[in-house]
Amino acid sequence: MLGKRIAREKICVEKMIMIYCKAKHRTDKVKCEDCQALLDYACKRLDSCKFGEHKPVCLHCPIHCYSVNMRNKIKDVMRFSGARMMFQHPTLAVLHLFDSFRDSFKKV
Repeated sequence: MLGKRIAREKICVEKMIMIYCKAKHRTDKVKCEDCQALLDYACKRLDSCKFGEHKPVCLHCPIHCYSVNMRNKIKDVMRFSGARMMFQHPTLAVLHLFDSFRDSFKKV
């Protein structure tokens, strides 16, 4: 069973990818193949995260589990979508900021 943190991370990354795909690839409600593959990959990595519900945000994680190619893609997505999340999905954005702030003060 998925915990709340992992489930929320999956929702957050999906929303970020949708924002990116809609703007960059001109899609509507459906993600393009590349963005869907990135989402599938991100969800798979979240499912297998060794930290489970205590996972830090990726920025503060000591283990970078993404392949170099996928890491670069998700960085582009996050860089583009991060600020836009505050307007389109403010609750998720605030929760992510809270997680990031909390993680910066605790050791993994």
